[in-house]
Amino acid sequence: MNKFKLSKSQVVQIGATVVTSLVALAPVAFAQFQLPYSGNTNLPNDSSLSGLIMRIINIALGVAGLVAVLFLIIGGFRYITAAGNEETAEQAKKIIINAIIGVVVIILSFVIVRVISNALITGQA
Repeated sequence: MNKFKLSKSQVVQIGATVVTSLVALAPVAFAQFQLPYSGNTNLPNDSSLSGLIMRIINIALGVAGLVAVLFLIIGGFRYITAAGNEETAEQAKKIIINAIIGVVVIILSFVIVRVISNALITGQA
């Protein structure tokens, strides 16, 4: 049985295609989540220190989420291309499980930060 192997240049091409696709489709995906402006968004003012800290935390959580999803894709790709090699398949499963745990932790941390910031900044729970 022939094993499916990729050369380094093919892996780089596939990776570049995936990254380019994610970057190109990100504005389309984020356009779906735009909320109509209602005047009061209950978000901190960007000119305050708390607003700056919240913006930095949100950016960091977004980057961490993208990295976790990227690891999920990499783990899935490695699992699919394991070609019956049990050791490679187990490593890929570990990557997938750790990426899912990472996504859950990032989502929970986003919720916790949002609740705490709303309670501290606006005085609402």
